[in-house]
Amino acid sequence: MPGNSSNGSSDSQTRRRFAILSFTALGVVYGDIGTSPLYAVRECFHGHYGIEATAENVLGVLSLVLWSLIVVVTIKYLVFVARADNHGEGGVIALTALVGACLPTGSHRRRVALAVGLFAAALLYGDSMITPSISVLSAVEGIRIIAPRFDPYVIPVTVAVLVGLFALQRKGATQIGTLFGPIMLVWFALLIVLGINSIVTSPAILDAIGPWHGMRFLLRNGSHGFLVLGAVFLVVTGAEALYADLGHFGRRPIHFAWLAGVLPALLCNYFGQGALLLRDPSAAHHPFYGLVPAWAHIPVVLLATAATVVASQAVISGAFSLTKQAIQMGYLPRLRVIHTSRSEPGQIYIPQINMILLVATVALVLGFRSSSQLAAAYGVAVTTTMLITTVLMYVVARRRWGWSPWKAGVPMAIFLVVDLSFFAANISKITHGAWFPLAIGAAAFVMMTTWKKGRAILAQKLYADAQPLDRFAHELPADASRVPGKAVFLAGRPQITPPALIHNLKHNHAIHEHVAVLTVLSEDKPRVPRDQKVSVEKLENGFFRIVAHYGFMEDPNVPHVLALARERGLDFELNEVSFFLGRETLLPDRHPLMPIWRERIFAFMSRNAQGPTAFFGIPPEQVVELGAQVKI
Repeated sequence: MPGNSSNGSSDSQTRRRFAILSFTALGVVYGDIGTSPLYAVRECFHGHYGIEATAENVLGVLSLVLWSLIVVVTIKYLVFVARADNHGEGGVIALTALVGACLPTGSHRRRVALAVGLFAAALLYGDSMITPSISVLSAVEGIRIIAPRFDPYVIPVTVAVLVGLFALQRKGATQIGTLFGPIMLVWFALLIVLGINSIVTSPAILDAIGPWHGMRFLLRNGSHGFLVLGAVFLVVTGAEALYADLGHFGRRPIHFAWLAGVLPALLCNYFGQGALLLRDPSAAHHPFYGLVPAWAHIPVVLLATAATVVASQAVISGAFSLTKQAIQMGYLPRLRVIHTSRSEPGQIYIPQINMILLVATVALVLGFRSSSQLAAAYGVAVTTTMLITTVLMYVVARRRWGWSPWKAGVPMAIFLVVDLSFFAANISKITHGAWFPLAIGAAAFVMMTTWKKGRAILAQKLYADAQPLDRFAHELPADASRVPGKAVFLAGRPQITPPALIHNLKHNHAIHEHVAVLTVLSEDKPRVPRDQKVSVEKLENGFFRIVAHYGFMEDPNVPHVLALARERGLDFELNEVSFFLGRETLLPDRHPLMPIWRERIFAFMSRNAQGPTAFFGIPPEQVVELGAQVKI
């Protein structure tokens, strides 16, 4: 009986945790895609390539909306892509690391796959800038529906909301996170109520369930109909979040929240907007607010604004997480990462990224001045990322899961056709502002690859004449005096004597009695188990080699490494250790492997990187820095 009671309690806790995760996922995972009804249908009939809201066109567009949600979100992302978790973590960086582990080290295909995956990750920065802009602006534009005379205040109010949102980031997502679930629950309930109320009035819209309406729409309208796909795509933007948040919520809560709540709410509202257009084609200028009774306009605008803040918070947090992963994998310099929650390690704040996003989103609002103009710039970066995800998924299915070419190729070919169609339709937006997220992605990609390549060239310079650590420990110089104490030297390579140790010996002619050379390595997986995190090797003459392994979702911490090393027999107490760090001043010089302009970018990034003392959590009063000038 006690065993049954224990099992019952465990089951109850499991169900409670599942319910909480599913509820929270409504805001964090589905905030972006959940606010698309504010502008998606409107752009199909009232945007740059809007088409006349005839009955045939309305049924065709709604059919495309329905099957896009089913094929792209439900089948591609939830059924296939979500299976490609990297030790429980998702997202394009995790997928890229997974692909890298599937292909031979040093192979051309591996280098190409990693570059393509990195470019997809870089494009998400553009998405993180444009999503808050279009979401908040489209919600605040409801003011025009309430009172057209307030139109001059739309832009100032939008900017104020964005400034407030980014100002809150330093306090952490938990400050507004407790409202995520409730706000989005009310929001999705509103979508259902508004949608059903309109569908009941015009049930003929339900005929759009048939996929032939979408096919006829494309055939009947030719190139114009194809361009409308660029607006239809807006209904699936945010699908990448399902995959990116896999590690925070797990596959089952994300699946349940989508199938039981989000998808029905979206379909109800989209079909409700379609029903409205069947009755009144002139409502195409803002069909979402056309569903709202006049007496409810003010509360709905306020709720829509709150919902878009939630959606924006999700992509901002995603940008922070992406940056941290890129830092850990060596694609970006060390930046200050602030943890805003003791219980949730994934909740972080990066001041530099926050400021860049704030400036960019405000500039987008001031530059484009309407959500319809912003919608014309939206989509290209996201479709490119989705297209790359499909390609990388094929590699994982073939190499990691061992699927046959047919089993992997058929579904991926279907997804590829859909992705390419959306991509081609969105390419036409380049001249209407879509160049912006692409430019941001390209700039981020250049900076990432420049940093990776620059660090490799710098390491080659620093270690060109380096001595193996084992030999150095065995053949200590005769004139080197040993002084009491313990020293830790940080090194980029565990087998090589760190330059800081050589410089210290050269200038001080002394070596501590006990010396540990510590190397922190980043692994192509989110987290490294505690028992595999640190290894200690005893060398000759009081030397030790410590190698610490951290995943790309973890924070390297030297005091923690020493604590684990003590468990493995290393007698180094934190308060009795001196830490020696090398600091290089880079002097751009012509290098055959890097143009001078990239050398200058690398030097700029290096100057603005966070110092290793703060990044690795080393007590600053115990640090000795040894500088050197290096030409690259």
